[in-house]
Amino acid sequence: MTSRATSARPRPRRAVRHLLLGLTVALVAALTPAGVPTPAQAAPTLLSQGRPATASSTENAGTPAAAAVDGNTGTRWASAFSDPQWLQVDLGARATLSQVTLQWEGAYARAFQLQTSDDGATWTTIYSTTTGAGGTQTLAVTGAGRYVRMYGTARGTGYGYSLWEFQVYGETGGSTPTCGSTNAAQGRPVTASSTENAGTPASGAVDGNAGTRWASAASDPQWLRVDLGSTQSICRVVLTWEAAYARAFQLQTSADGNTWTTIYSTTTGAGGTQTLAVTGSGRYLRMYGTARGTTYGYSLWELAVNTTGGTSEPPVDPTDPRNPNLGPNTFVFDPSTPTATIQSRLNTLFTQQETNQFGPQRYAVLFKPGTYTADVNLGFFTQVAGLGMSPDDVNLNGHVRVEAAWFGGNATQNFWRAAENLSVTLPAGVSVERWAVSQAAPYRRMHLRGAQNQIQLWNGGDGWSSGGLMADTRVDGLVVSGSQQQWYSRNSEFGNGWTGSVWNMVFQGVTGAPPPSFPNPSHTVIPQTPQVREKPFLYVDGTGEYRVFVPALRNNSTGTSWYGKTPAGSSISLSQFFIVQPGTSAATINAALAQGKHLLFTPGVHHVTEPIQVNRADTVILGLGLATIQADNGSVGMRVADVDGVKVAGIMFEAGTTNSPVLMEVGPTGSAASHAANPTSLHDVFFRIGGPHVGRATNTLTVNSDNVIGDHMWLWRADHAASGVPTGWTLNTADTGLTVNGDNVTMYGLFVEHYQKYQTVWNGNGGRTYFYQNEMPYDPPNQGAWMNGATRGYAAYKVADSVTSHQAWGMGSYCYFNVNPAVIADRAIEAPTNPNVRFTNMVTVSLGGVGTINRVINNTGGTANAANQQVYLTTYP
Repeated sequence: MTSRATSARPRPRRAVRHLLLGLTVALVAALTPAGVPTPAQAAPTLLSQGRPATASSTENAGTPAAAAVDGNTGTRWASAFSDPQWLQVDLGARATLSQVTLQWEGAYARAFQLQTSDDGATWTTIYSTTTGAGGTQTLAVTGAGRYVRMYGTARGTGYGYSLWEFQVYGETGGSTPTCGSTNAAQGRPVTASSTENAGTPASGAVDGNAGTRWASAASDPQWLRVDLGSTQSICRVVLTWEAAYARAFQLQTSADGNTWTTIYSTTTGAGGTQTLAVTGSGRYLRMYGTARGTTYGYSLWELAVNTTGGTSEPPVDPTDPRNPNLGPNTFVFDPSTPTATIQSRLNTLFTQQETNQFGPQRYAVLFKPGTYTADVNLGFFTQVAGLGMSPDDVNLNGHVRVEAAWFGGNATQNFWRAAENLSVTLPAGVSVERWAVSQAAPYRRMHLRGAQNQIQLWNGGDGWSSGGLMADTRVDGLVVSGSQQQWYSRNSEFGNGWTGSVWNMVFQGVTGAPPPSFPNPSHTVIPQTPQVREKPFLYVDGTGEYRVFVPALRNNSTGTSWYGKTPAGSSISLSQFFIVQPGTSAATINAALAQGKHLLFTPGVHHVTEPIQVNRADTVILGLGLATIQADNGSVGMRVADVDGVKVAGIMFEAGTTNSPVLMEVGPTGSAASHAANPTSLHDVFFRIGGPHVGRATNTLTVNSDNVIGDHMWLWRADHAASGVPTGWTLNTADTGLTVNGDNVTMYGLFVEHYQKYQTVWNGNGGRTYFYQNEMPYDPPNQGAWMNGATRGYAAYKVADSVTSHQAWGMGSYCYFNVNPAVIADRAIEAPTNPNVRFTNMVTVSLGGVGTINRVINNTGGTANAANQQVYLTTYP
């Protein structure tokens, strides 16, 4: 960059200025009667002089940031010749501000904001202009913060920004007010300039229901106004736009509903969900739209208003990382714990949980590094895990197993349990470990020792099992699939290989995988995993501190992340986590997130009536014991902003009895940022619509962000009876399981079942799915109740016609229309016919010949029905 000499422009005439100042002082003295005191004036205190200052850039070494706060009007700060640029001063303590004076050199700001912050990260605008003229600007302001900055967005000259002095006046002291999470607008009286029709009233934007909305006439300007009931100090406004958004709008406050003050303004709105930090007060708040982003009117799902004062944030308890409270349903053992004590606890848990698939109980059993003797027989909603950095740090002499005696040997309902981060040495004389599971039962980061041993994924003589995951795992011996119908193995090591197949076995990045062969045997083998991050896990370090290890991204990988190598990644002290106990409100959870905390959910069912909002990049959310978030009162369970590197792991989401628009949303509508270098990832994240009670949700998981990784997920609607469980076509209602709108989203081990319309809808480009397992809904009462226009039924996997690139391997879809076996699904997969939209190794099955899937993909592939129950197709197109 070319710099210019500081002598190239005229200096102010300091001698003349000093002379004028002296004459003024003398004149005032002459006009003041002797002995008469001048009236006392409350002068503001100059707070910024000599304080630490930083800037986005400097023109050269002679124009540092500090020169603008040194009290010397002959020195200056000057920036690089680009927009935006900023100058920031740290006042050292929080202050209430009354005035800011800007003494510009010739290179001034035409458009800039003055902003305050309590942490130097989150900023509130207290002054804004687009018509700055330079010179000396003395601005009366109202605001507070420790940090104050000038944020320039448009220069008045071809040079950079240049300030002789940046002076901040006010009073220090006072505590930092908190911005509450209570929505002060919800349920309040609301009016609008117009409505599109009777179905989109103004009240639709403040009813707390994200499935209703206000929409205006298709003209400018339009407004929506809410009456908060009394004058409130407003600190945050959240606008959740429908597709018809405002490109230009203001947020305005008023004491009487007539005279308005603008507290936020933009001409570059992009829609989606906008969380805006503001400073203002008033009884009324309105969104005043002046330019629409589409040809339609303005449309808001929700307008939320947060205030300071009476709606302060709830307290967030700190976490002791050496003695954390992991809840009453987490049991931590160390090598000094008597073997009988450990086994007694394990037996009690199994007896309670063997058949308890719809109860609220959740449990985690954790072993600190060491050697133990234990027989771990896992029932429902029980997680067993080691607390070492490596699975080999904890060795169980005995078993970690799953049986199916409770269901007559049929393991097709052995769901919701987990084994992680352990090594297992089988008892002498025993060579078989049984892991008879179906969905949502990961065997992850495990080591089954002994080349002579085998792990059996069920025994055909005892019954069937139907789907599971093995990831980041080493089996020294042999893996025997037995009567397991489908299975996904990723980044694992099988010392003596694999034997067996039924319908759909997929191996990815697995050493010791069988040779590729489809459909007989049905082995789909993908040599490498293109990009994946292993699941974060809790461990105890050598000093006794609990920490969470977050594995690094791996590219084009094979084998485990840990066996014979040092795992790459980062470690976070549990002191940086807020531990969520059942009964903790979403407001408290969100307050912890707002403070920069990660979350650890303890075993149990966690009810929320407003979304858990994850806004910070790299936030880790980890559940123990299949911790479950239930969305009540029609709420969304969790929303993740369009940011880098959020990790959600070991969490189950459950629908409440009031319909939710979606249970989890990753990125708001319209998300477009690239996260290729640091994607958000979901690990062992499960969803349930119905089961313990009637459940309703229109959509289950919607992924709007780009580059998201799904690492083992089961999305399930309850549609067939179990003991005491309400089921029915009109009871547990849910249209769609997974909707992908983001680009370059990858799913590893995706299970989606029983939804009433499309099971999976993929609208983004560059998507990839490795292993897909699906059952269509069992319970359509008749064909007329399950029609997609003129098409019979809905595809299990729908790739939108607009998609130009997509790939999928190892796809399985099954039907069992037991309420009405005459029901037909025209096809399992729908996708555009395009050489860059490719499918490899597909299977459809009519289970027991009950119902029909007419084609595998589009109009290709045979018919699965009573006469021909399995149909295979190797490629499309």
